[in-house]
Amino acid sequence: MKLTNPEVIHSIMSKSGIKFKKGLGQNFLIDDSVLEDIVVGSEITENTAVIEVGPGIGCLTQALAEKAGKVVSIEIDRGLVPLLNSLFVAYNNVEIIEGDILKTDLIPLIESFGDMEVRVAANLPYYITTPIIMKLLEEDLPIRSITVMVQKEVAERIVAKPGGKEYGALSVAVQYYSDAQIIRVVSSECFMPPPKVDSAVVKMVIGKKDLGVDEKKFFRLVKAAFAQRRKTLINSISGSNFYKMDKAQLKEAIESIGLNEKVRGEVLSLEQFAQLANIVE
Repeated sequence: MKLTNPEVIHSIMSKSGIKFKKGLGQNFLIDDSVLEDIVVGSEITENTAVIEVGPGIGCLTQALAEKAGKVVSIEIDRGLVPLLNSLFVAYNNVEIIEGDILKTDLIPLIESFGDMEVRVAANLPYYITTPIIMKLLEEDLPIRSITVMVQKEVAERIVAKPGGKEYGALSVAVQYYSDAQIIRVVSSECFMPPPKVDSAVVKMVIGKKDLGVDEKKFFRLVKAAFAQRRKTLINSISGSNFYKMDKAQLKEAIESIGLNEKVRGEVLSLEQFAQLANIVE
């Protein structure tokens, strides 16, 4: 059964009494080339265990199951779980779990995969993209990569470099924990129903950067720097609740790493944030 075929999708939904739930960000893929790019980009083999978030009616699940040794799909919509189980009853390498990914302890699941390498692949709901990505990165899980489809604007923020308007706290956080790249842009016409914006597939290869700074101190400074991004770095930091430094001290600290006192947080690299965090702390 071709789960990217709109007629098949309509037939399945009609027979099962399922409707699209806008609140859960349900937009189902109908473009096989996108699925192929996600699978190929994820570098999935028969020795790979894939964790999928939000399978919907299983478009991506089916593509993953054709290549991976194991696919575990976590679906929050309890109405879809029986349907998914029936659709994949013939696949002995697919397991459907009902649950909220943000509340799911992934360690026991990953341990159950044994020696298989673990990767994440998903078409993420727009409304909860960032919390899911940050959970997967911050929990220091033994996974090799995360390949996800997200809103194009979010993808651009994830891979943004210092100095651009897209560069922000999300850019710093993702690039601290991984090496990220956009695999492809995906038109809204590749979904049913089509969302109002385009999407992009982003791949994050896990690998925390060694910046010689305490992680909590690093992100405390990053949060302060971008809390009021239109202000200078001095004003953003002095206006936060994290630090008790006067502006003269901050000016000296910023200039000590070769930056101008009027610089904004959006121009600092990860290394510069680390240097400054060590000084101000």
